[in-house]
Amino acid sequence: MITQRAYAVEPWTVREHSLDLGVLAQSESVFALSNGHVGWRGNLDEGEPHGLPGSYLNGVYELHPLPYAEAGYGYPESGQTVIDVTNGKVLRLLVDDEPFDLRYGRLVRHERTLDLRRGVLERVCEWSSPAGSTVRVRSTRLVSLTQRAIAAVTYEVEPVDRRTRVVVQSELVANESLPGPDGDPRAARALKSPLEPEEDLAEGHRLRLVHRTRRSGLRVAVAADHVVDGPERTTTACESNVDVARLTVTSVLEPGQRLRVEKLVAHGWSGARSRPAMSDQVEAALAAAAHSGWQGLLDEQRAYLDDFWARADVEVDGDEEIQQAVRFALFHVLQAGARAEGRAIPAKGLTGSGYDGHAFWDTEVFVLPLLVCTVPGAAAEALRWRQSTLPAARERAAQLGLRGAAFPWRTIEGSEGSAYWPAGTAAFHVNADIADAVVRYVQATGDERFEHDTGVELLVETARLWRSLGHHDGRGAFHIDGVTGPDEYSAVADDNTYTNLMARANLLAAADACKRHPDRAAELGVDEEESAGWRDAAEAVHIPYNDELGVHEQHAGFTRYQRWDFAGTRPEQYPLMLHFPYFDLYRKQVVKQADLVLAMHTCAGWFEELFDEEQIARNFAYYEPLTVRDSSLSACVQAVLAARTGHLELAHAYTAEAALMDLADLEHNTRDGLHIASLAGTWTALVAGFGGMRWDDGGLRFTPRLPPRLRRLAFTLRFLGRCLRVEITADRAAYTLRSGPPLTIRHHGTELTVREDVPVEHPVPPPRPRPAPEQPPHRAPHPH
Repeated sequence: MITQRAYAVEPWTVREHSLDLGVLAQSESVFALSNGHVGWRGNLDEGEPHGLPGSYLNGVYELHPLPYAEAGYGYPESGQTVIDVTNGKVLRLLVDDEPFDLRYGRLVRHERTLDLRRGVLERVCEWSSPAGSTVRVRSTRLVSLTQRAIAAVTYEVEPVDRRTRVVVQSELVANESLPGPDGDPRAARALKSPLEPEEDLAEGHRLRLVHRTRRSGLRVAVAADHVVDGPERTTTACESNVDVARLTVTSVLEPGQRLRVEKLVAHGWSGARSRPAMSDQVEAALAAAAHSGWQGLLDEQRAYLDDFWARADVEVDGDEEIQQAVRFALFHVLQAGARAEGRAIPAKGLTGSGYDGHAFWDTEVFVLPLLVCTVPGAAAEALRWRQSTLPAARERAAQLGLRGAAFPWRTIEGSEGSAYWPAGTAAFHVNADIADAVVRYVQATGDERFEHDTGVELLVETARLWRSLGHHDGRGAFHIDGVTGPDEYSAVADDNTYTNLMARANLLAAADACKRHPDRAAELGVDEEESAGWRDAAEAVHIPYNDELGVHEQHAGFTRYQRWDFAGTRPEQYPLMLHFPYFDLYRKQVVKQADLVLAMHTCAGWFEELFDEEQIARNFAYYEPLTVRDSSLSACVQAVLAARTGHLELAHAYTAEAALMDLADLEHNTRDGLHIASLAGTWTALVAGFGGMRWDDGGLRFTPRLPPRLRRLAFTLRFLGRCLRVEITADRAAYTLRSGPPLTIRHHGTELTVREDVPVEHPVPPPRPRPAPEQPPHRAPHPH
């Protein structure tokens, strides 16, 4: 899978022992720090060299024209792209008047460590300048999980062998030069220097810049304060202009002496607040951070993470790589959503500018299940953000001639940002994905206020879309035609099974929620006739099935398509969409990512009459040889279904692929940012795959089984106000309630009641032997 480890395999850290400038961009993503509001890529402190500079504020974007060879009705006119906001992490260093630049001189030592328990990035390096002066540099960086606007860094310099003059330049930098967007020169022009200056200040140790985006009209303020500790005659000076504010610290150091700079950086943005208000906002955030001080911020970060790990950790005995990777995954998913608070969780989090910083359906299907079970408040906030975008979704539905809301395929602020209409227009399943996340959140938390205030409205408006999008045929069956499901190698197809099943669940959930909350239903104009119409459509939804093969069809007619010529496809021709026309992909049996298999994962609990264990096994065996996994969203789902059907070693391989997507850069695009959904899928593969965890109207259930290599799997999750610990070995599973009233669960169909601090153990039955499914040539999971 990887010929050389980029990072040491350790249970609680990701450690880089040397600096490889050839993969600098990838490491910047891996070492990124965020809290869901502020994101700092793991760039070197000095700013250069870099792969992709990145300082992000969730929700800050710029508009740019979308390219069309031939425009059409309903095509979005402009796209949104995340921009690099004012960079506050830069601390440039001069050693005896020579820039500290690792491309020159001699690098003696360089080590960076992402500490997952403390939530900090640490760096130690020794460097000899071309003139022979050697210095040791230490830095520690954090983005606060407790003080939403704050990021901070300490930077220490000491000479190794002789008296040395050092200069540290701490900067705020706006409109940094960045690589342009690929493929569209108009977008590149629109995004060049997107921040217009409004205010710059440098006073004492304090810096501040305020800018406004040229087209989207968002105001961004960033301010910094410093504590400087050095020997006598250490001096400081400050200056500012429209795009740079700088504090310069100068000192002469003897061996054994250190110059230390602590830098606190506050961030804020708004589409409505005035310039003075934004300046005041970041100054207030700085004052609060200064009150805590550097050590206080460290202590707060550790306390926050101690609490998180106590209720979210996953322990894996027998596979050190997956143990490290799942904690890395949990940490980064937490960072993506912890303090997003009213904003989206982008597909890359705030680790890079991949996908233009957009949020997709990935959030609801892959990320929110993890957050619901570990940080449920963050999941609720992500859904409240969806509710806040309902005006744009209603407008989009009306533009398409539909009722209710049509949520976007990809977006930052709520309007559709896709120029590719088979997805941007036809991938309506995102509506049902949001509805499913609402239902699962309420089931797992019992949060009735959320359901009343947020959930009902989302369920109603999504149900209205399905009722107007679909139609009853002459025999009464309800069809949803011309849609694109999760698999992007099939588009504009009739009766996609995933879409239809999720729409069916959406319609029923909306009707049930309106019955529980009649006052809210009345506010939204729902009457008994409309609710009954939802139930009628749901009960009549058509689910394509091939009786001859005994399998469900991905969409109507899929199984009669010609199979893709897998034998004639060379290894270097994957991913297929980069080497073959979509026209050819759309009319063949080839699957980019789990679709029908995803339906069995998400919908099996709702519709057990369709998916008994034998049917699931037949479906999985049929689609496995067709699925090429040209998407990072597939391996984790295939892991769950492989485990459920007894193919435990295959499930282990798929789990490793999801887990190591970024640590091993399996898709060669980690440079653009981490795959947050695949990271979340690592948790899903372990907890829902080997742990067999599912929940629905019937409560929480487990069907655990471990692959041969794993000796033990243990995890903790929150459910209905309880904290439940699950520990699985080869032949037994133990359930312990750490807090909360007794909880009734199911273990391989047997009902159990678990009480606080009283473990309940049950045997784990062996899986039923089945023939091993095949994968397409060259597309078996990466060896592990």
